[in-house]
Amino acid sequence: MSEYQYYEFLAIDRVLDAAAREQLRVISSRARITGSSFTNHYEWGDLKADPRDMMRRWFDLHVYVANYNARRFMIRLPRAALEPSDAAPFLGPLDCVEIIASGDDVIVDINLYDFESDDYEDDGSRWMAALAPLRTDLLDGDLRPFYLLWLMAVQAELVPDDALEPLPGIGPVTGALDSLADFLLIDPDLVQAAAERQAAAVKPSQADLRGQIDALPNSEKIELLLRVVEGDGGVAAELRRRFRNPVARSDGQRSAASLRARAGEIAAAREAIEAAAAEAKRKHRMEQEKSECQLRLKTLESRGDAVWKQVETEIERRNPSGYDAAAALISDLRALAHQTKQMAAFERHIAAIRIRHDSKRRFIERLDSLKRQPLI
Repeated sequence: MSEYQYYEFLAIDRVLDAAAREQLRVISSRARITGSSFTNHYEWGDLKADPRDMMRRWFDLHVYVANYNARRFMIRLPRAALEPSDAAPFLGPLDCVEIIASGDDVIVDINLYDFESDDYEDDGSRWMAALAPLRTDLLDGDLRPFYLLWLMAVQAELVPDDALEPLPGIGPVTGALDSLADFLLIDPDLVQAAAERQAAAVKPSQADLRGQIDALPNSEKIELLLRVVEGDGGVAAELRRRFRNPVARSDGQRSAASLRARAGEIAAAREAIEAAAAEAKRKHRMEQEKSECQLRLKTLESRGDAVWKQVETEIERRNPSGYDAAAALISDLRALAHQTKQMAAFERHIAAIRIRHDSKRRFIERLDSLKRQPLI
């Protein structure tokens, strides 16, 4: 099998001008390049550039998927919105995540490889749209994407049992968070356990914001407004980070061990429900098969000896489909004989058929197998 690799980059805070698109075209002659994106896949080659360098120069988001069990997701954010220290409490034991300072920005680089997955049909194209909203969430001060990275470490048992969760919950899980959990291959039961408690609100209310802004010195307000007028797009992110509600730690925060245990309970409950549903489905199928069989037997009984003639006709076809049809009729005739207490007559018919068609080995094999089948 050839090596499949999918690369997608997305620019949000800027437009790729003609010069940028020309430089990107040098990287790939066949990529789809627009004013905000670069998309390409490879089956025999590789990207002729460093994805991290492309993020530094042009893009805000990157998704990479390869069919040899590798995935990568990068987000670029202004340092005014996120400092590496903000993410540090979540990432301690992980070696697949880096927070890289790049001038006035930071790049969050999540790089998974050598994981176990049977999703061989993932061509990578669905992930960008699903994961892109996470950047807006992080700009708004929502650190729950980093909680999921911590949860990935909990799943891998890289976190001590007594370590407390870095946020007091993760609920309610958004579509983007759910997609990130899927991308990171986190057990859905563990995600559900984490989501049973809601995350503390990080965005202050309008009233709180007014109070905090009003409390700023006039000189600082003027400086901030001047920066806005001069086109400094980082002012809003800087203020959101400054006014973000602190994460409240409490005795109610759960340990890694309790989250794993709760995930086990959720899995057991789900499996019990699935088993009950499967058993109900099995019983329904058996009842349906029994009802269909009774209808067939009633029809056979009304046909009398004509059914045995049809059996002979099917056998004489001397092909697998004819033998299968004959065996199916004989199976129903056996069930009918059992119901009507005419097994002796049935056995005489079978004995005669066996003598007449003894040379038809494939048919005789089917006839012998009917003896081992239970009566409906």
